[in-house]
Amino acid sequence: MEESAVSHSETAGEAPANAYHDQKRHWWWLPLFVAISPVLGIWLQAMTGQGVWLWFTPILWYVALPVADWIVGRDERNPPDAAVPTLEDDNYYRFLVYSTIPLFFITWIVAAWAVATQGYGWVGYLGVTIGVALTNGLALVVGHEIGHKKERYQKRLAQIVLAVPAYGHFSAEHNRGHHKDVATPGDPASARFGESLYAFVLREIPGALGRAWADEKTRLARQNKSVWSTSNELLQSFAITAVLYGTALLLWGWVLIPFIIISTFWGWQFLSTSNYIEHYGLLRQKTETGRYERCKAEHSWNADHLVSNLMLFHLQRHSDHHARPTRCYQALRSDKAPELPSGYPLCFTLAYIPPLWRAIMDKRVLEVYDGDITRVNIQPSKRQAILARHGAAYGA
Repeated sequence: MEESAVSHSETAGEAPANAYHDQKRHWWWLPLFVAISPVLGIWLQAMTGQGVWLWFTPILWYVALPVADWIVGRDERNPPDAAVPTLEDDNYYRFLVYSTIPLFFITWIVAAWAVATQGYGWVGYLGVTIGVALTNGLALVVGHEIGHKKERYQKRLAQIVLAVPAYGHFSAEHNRGHHKDVATPGDPASARFGESLYAFVLREIPGALGRAWADEKTRLARQNKSVWSTSNELLQSFAITAVLYGTALLLWGWVLIPFIIISTFWGWQFLSTSNYIEHYGLLRQKTETGRYERCKAEHSWNADHLVSNLMLFHLQRHSDHHARPTRCYQALRSDKAPELPSGYPLCFTLAYIPPLWRAIMDKRVLEVYDGDITRVNIQPSKRQAILARHGAAYGA
């Protein structure tokens, strides 16, 4: 875990576009496997009688993926610039992303049925529920990928898939809020140096919802429409959520209440943890005009670990995403940017343990800024103590 915080990646040659072959092309189906993995665990438990299979998805995310990242290692290969348009026009990649959407609904419904009717006991119930929470997190990744695209039908698909984890405000908040304010103190989705994951979650989740609602209200006001009109894109997605959750409760009863609460909030935590590790401590500096500089590669943490990047549709190539938000996942590039010590699955576990996270990441943040703590995005409540600890004058 002690590799440099900055990756010096190489572009995959200058071959003509028609000569480029995506060597990961036939591995991008792996997110579909993750999306349906709780159902696979339920089936394996039914076939074998072994309750451990109900924990299949949590074990996959928190154990198997970090091990796979460690064994397989990093992939810094990039497509040549000339190949990007061809890659982005290839319907194969779109088909894979779109195919996950019905799988998220199937997984949620099958899991709800299973925990309500199969008498698993609380351990099995919890295993399935956390598994669904993790697939809810992947649904948010898919909503993120699709929601950035320009076509109206893709934005509609994002609304639909975001209904599964009950996070219909994500596209409005992320696209029109986070991408504008990223790596600044006012962004609820950018973590500050010295801020624990738990403090960040309590700031980010309500902050994101509030910013999305205010932005949607402003958008509709320009059209002379009420925020409560049927044109409200947040309410459209939340309505799908209400139908999904409400129908399940009518069919299988109140036994689903813990399932819904835990899977929903843990899924939100998945997104918040991703946001936490993606920009921790990084800060856009102010220019002479008093405005923040434009977002650069140095304002996002990245991970080139191959297996988790495949599972997350290249979400870990985060700097290129912020530079080119509409670029499709298969064309995202590894950049000269701050590097995480591992892929997201292991970083999640590190973030769950704040002293361990800070022991590993704080020095990486300082490395990005050549040891100058005054250039870091610091948690305001800890600013004086942090500046004093690093020998800087308070008020800097």
